[in-house]
Amino acid sequence: MASNEIRIPQPVNYIADDWSECPTVDGAWNVDPNTREPVHRLVTTAPDDLDRALRHAERVYDIGRWDEDARRERAGILERVAEIIETRAEDIARTDSLTSGTPIGVTRKVAAFLPARIRASASDLVNIPRVTALAAGGRDVRLYKVPWGPAAILTPWNGPSFIPAAKIVSAMAAGCPVILKPSEHAPGSAQIIVECFVEAGLPSGALQLVHGGGDVGARLTADPRIKVVSFTGGPGAGRAIARAGAEDFKVLQLELGGNNPVLVLDDADLDVTADGILDGMTKLNGQWCEGPGKILAHRSLVDPLLEALTERISKLVVGHSLDEDVEIGPISNAPHFQTLKSRIEGLCDLGASIHRPAQLPGLDGFFMSPTIAAGADPAQATAELFGPVVSLHAVDSDEQALRIANANPSGLDAYVFGTDTDRAIDVGSRVMSGEVRINGAKIADLGEESAQSFWGPAGIGGHGPAESVRVFCGDRVVGVDSPDLPL
Repeated sequence: MASNEIRIPQPVNYIADDWSECPTVDGAWNVDPNTREPVHRLVTTAPDDLDRALRHAERVYDIGRWDEDARRERAGILERVAEIIETRAEDIARTDSLTSGTPIGVTRKVAAFLPARIRASASDLVNIPRVTALAAGGRDVRLYKVPWGPAAILTPWNGPSFIPAAKIVSAMAAGCPVILKPSEHAPGSAQIIVECFVEAGLPSGALQLVHGGGDVGARLTADPRIKVVSFTGGPGAGRAIARAGAEDFKVLQLELGGNNPVLVLDDADLDVTADGILDGMTKLNGQWCEGPGKILAHRSLVDPLLEALTERISKLVVGHSLDEDVEIGPISNAPHFQTLKSRIEGLCDLGASIHRPAQLPGLDGFFMSPTIAAGADPAQATAELFGPVVSLHAVDSDEQALRIANANPSGLDAYVFGTDTDRAIDVGSRVMSGEVRINGAKIADLGEESAQSFWGPAGIGGHGPAESVRVFCGDRVVGVDSPDLPL
């Protein structure tokens, strides 16, 4: 292990099929979260360069031909992307680890999965027809799936390679020219992903890359030349994008997260519950929008659950994200580290007792023990935690747990633990979330046909194969009219 084993490159833009240097932000640096040592300067995109990217995306947008030969040609490009990414897997894993703080053992698994995700889109591109005949009483009526137009994709720092790759490949398969802006806190992995796509031989303008903070994202998403925006991030930025998008009614996919509830029923298995919650609150260092947040446990299980979680956390190895045996790395960046500390202080102010049993390493990074805040008023513990932190609260019944969970719904994910599966599923079906997991906390979709909507404050749109088609393609019906129609 050593942070200098891989050098994270200074971010550069890819605009109008050319790489170009970015202006740097005076005095601002991205740092290694393990050590707080500078790794590269913070960069931005000049307004003229952003306008050049927008002009190019608008110029190259063409509904084009999507017959079988055309689809196979584009699918072939995506297959080459997958092959190239396989050769860069270690670079991607290590860059992810050094920007998000996630342990290298986890980021290697993410990097290894990327080619499969891209190949799945290539397969869909070949196998899902872009034109289908409709039943119309013998008349010739056809439904076309047509790309909406230039797409702005804004990705977060917690999934620095997977989220850009997954969204880019969906948009490209649809036929939308993409302008990608990754988080300014973790641009390195997205840069490698874009390099792989470019090396595969993309059509002109199919993908462009710009860097910068919220000001660049705001100019990009408000521009009328952008027809669809896909954003994963915080609710403040999501609301700003929604307001801007309302001016010309852009298609929006906004995943904004939430304080995901965990309902622990009175018949829950203590070990299964503790293992599942620990897995969820430490996966990706707890920095994933579907992770557990507010635990609503039957009163009889609160004390033994707190003890079981505390014991498990005390055994975790916290350390440098490139160490092979580390289970928890640092928080990704200084702003979020401060946010998490303030959220824990806020729970303490609400009367919670704070439990931080893990041993921290002797490094000057953004390290934090996985934390349990127990005993605060659950009605007031509503802020998204988004880290290795959960709050724990006592309830006396399933109905009380549901009332509390749905009073301030996360709208994104929820968890139910209980040995009676039918009862647990019934309780889960009444939680206002797009996805509810029973007795586990994995990241992967629950099934091949899973479809998860973002309910309420969690955003607009959702996840799943059908949702990807809806986000980047619109329906167009073309057919022979008939005097026999009733109106």
